[in-house]
Amino acid sequence: MEKLNNILRDSEFTFEIIHHEKPLSSAKAGAGYFGIELEQTAPTLIIKTDKGYYSLVVSGSRGKVYFEKVAEVLDCSKVKLATPKEVQEVTGYEVGAVPMIGLELPYVIDGRLLNYEFIYGGTGQPSATLKIEPRALEEMN
Repeated sequence: MEKLNNILRDSEFTFEIIHHEKPLSSAKAGAGYFGIELEQTAPTLIIKTDKGYYSLVVSGSRGKVYFEKVAEVLDCSKVKLATPKEVQEVTGYEVGAVPMIGLELPYVIDGRLLNYEFIYGGTGQPSATLKIEPRALEEMN
């Protein structure tokens, strides 16, 4: 989390790293824990395409990711969710703890997240959550 702290410290964005005793296992659990709308949760998924790996930061309200649409946006022929092993190899983080900021991958950001003052997502540690202005994703990734 040191890398994330360094990136955030040098930014102009308002943020908070919130520590909690147990990992939050889903967007719904995070929304309940923080007392926020499900739409404000921002899980980071790693996808594998025929052009390489991407980080996909989605609104927790999205329910399902339509990989065909993602393939169209990225102009790829194949898109699928990376396996837990691939996520670990590509990012250095476990599924469920992938940080929203600081990965060395191209990013795709769900536009729904931009409708909120703050969004909540991964830090790289299962027992910590990043609360940050959503426009930070566009500028810091």
